[in-house]
Amino acid sequence: MAANRHLHHHHHHHHHHNADYHQILLHLLLLLSLITTLASSASASAPAPARVPAIIVFGDSTVDAGNNNGIGTMLKSNFRPYGRDFAGGPTGRFCNGRIPPDFISEAFGLPPLVPAYLDPAYGIRDFARGVCFASAGTGLDNATSDVLKVIPLWKEVEYFKQYQQRLRQYVGLARAKYIVSEAIYIVSIGTNDFLENYFLYITGRFAHFSVGEFEDFLVGLAAEFLTEIYRLGARKIVFAGLSPMGCLPLERTTNILHGGECIEEYNAAAREFNAKLQHMMEELCAALPGLKLRYTPVYDSLDSIIQNPSAYGIENVAEGCCATGKFEMGYLCNEKNPCTCPDADKYLFWDAFHPTEKVNRLMANVTLQTSMKEFL
Repeated sequence: MAANRHLHHHHHHHHHHNADYHQILLHLLLLLSLITTLASSASASAPAPARVPAIIVFGDSTVDAGNNNGIGTMLKSNFRPYGRDFAGGPTGRFCNGRIPPDFISEAFGLPPLVPAYLDPAYGIRDFARGVCFASAGTGLDNATSDVLKVIPLWKEVEYFKQYQQRLRQYVGLARAKYIVSEAIYIVSIGTNDFLENYFLYITGRFAHFSVGEFEDFLVGLAAEFLTEIYRLGARKIVFAGLSPMGCLPLERTTNILHGGECIEEYNAAAREFNAKLQHMMEELCAALPGLKLRYTPVYDSLDSIIQNPSAYGIENVAEGCCATGKFEMGYLCNEKNPCTCPDADKYLFWDAFHPTEKVNRLMANVTLQTSMKEFL
């Protein structure tokens, strides 16, 4: 209290400074009007941060932000040249830089990275605004995650439940419920079910299912998964369709007898699966009140780059940038290889399986303009 009393004795009134005050005041007013003008023009383009409180991600390596770093699998990417075009270096993203959920998060006025749930550098404070449960190498079929000992989809859902408990402790019941119901969910999964499981012949699924039956089986699993996260509170869900997976460099390489062309059988399976997936999604929307489930046309986006690369400033759509670009990913894509391309932006693929950051940005923009338009 005594200290406070002392302060009162120091009020000197300098009346002769009035002119100066007016000038300063005028400057302040001008500055203030400039700031409000800038703010209003910014808010016209930038979304109000309250609309979407968080981005929540499920799936495989197309959206894994580094969960595989912390588990006992061979499928990892937390070393260079992965992440070489990324401010902090490698993160465990299978890319030279960022992946689609990162760009999407940023577009909603949220952080420019969606952190991996198993990354010890992040905590519930971060996860309240965005969290990734995805695991590279996983699939809709549990047999797929067994191949490389990665996180199965049911376990991603378990993490989601655990996350909700932590969220309730951190922000309280009402706010946690709000975040979960207003968040946008990104799901990208299914490619590995075909390429690492069915067509690789090592799980035995090929012996029990025709391709068409396997597609039906997977779509059924996708419906179960979507119903489960709906039951857990998810409402705005964007589900990515499969890409032209027969055109991945790794698949072209195995198609050497046909001159390294895309494997049409795999692309046909992707198109069929996508059609069945969309049909299931429509049925689910009709059955589950308040569900906003939207499909992202990944196949068309990647196909248009493959058909007309120069329109995107891309020179190579057949090989990855890393190493020889024909089969390397994970530990085979490493710093010791002298062949890695200098400019990943000229490539559709970063390694033999995953798109470059440039293409991930393009895909994110397509998603924002199509399946996410209503949420922006």
